[in-house]
Amino acid sequence: MATATTSKASRMGEEIWKTRVDKISAEVLTLTYGTLVAQLCRDLTLPNTASQTDYLAVNAELDRMGYAIGLRLIEDFLAKSQNTGHCSNFREVAEVISKVGFKMFLNVVPEVRGWQGPPAGEEGAGGPVAFSLVLEENPLAEFVELPDDGRAQDELWYSNVLCGVLRGALEMVQMQVEARFTSDVLRGHESTEMRVTLVRYLQDELPADDD
Repeated sequence: MATATTSKASRMGEEIWKTRVDKISAEVLTLTYGTLVAQLCRDLTLPNTASQTDYLAVNAELDRMGYAIGLRLIEDFLAKSQNTGHCSNFREVAEVISKVGFKMFLNVVPEVRGWQGPPAGEEGAGGPVAFSLVLEENPLAEFVELPDDGRAQDELWYSNVLCGVLRGALEMVQMQVEARFTSDVLRGHESTEMRVTLVRYLQDELPADDD
């Protein structure tokens, strides 16, 4: 059963997408991002090799770039979603990320699954607090195939920029999180899933420098 927060977030995401967002085509987004990842795969190579991509370094660079984007993207998000109100717990944060944030910027609504933690509002009671975002559609990965080099499907998280975006954006609203992909259809998995874990609530701290 949908909660009041879920329903409100869904309506808000739809309204913002229809009336307040400058839209670009999915094809342009896919091609632009694909060009970026391809360039990183060419530039970041394993030590003592000229052509073997260091996919772990590519993942890290995509996360770093996403973090920098998230630090700035949060301002646009907050300006366009003023009526969402303040999230009172991490469950509400998950719903707003899914139904407002992803809808606003990518026009997709990942499903929130796998909640781990104490009841809403009791996150400080101890133990990890986390949720998963399952993307039935991923505009960044449309029409994409990973390199067939025997390594990319085990090492590359193609859409890792999204993990960085979440880290940066949430840090600007006083939440330090860890975000990582746990599965990706590009790797042959059944679904594309991100795991977001709350590390701690911040108090008037400047965001970490990822440079």
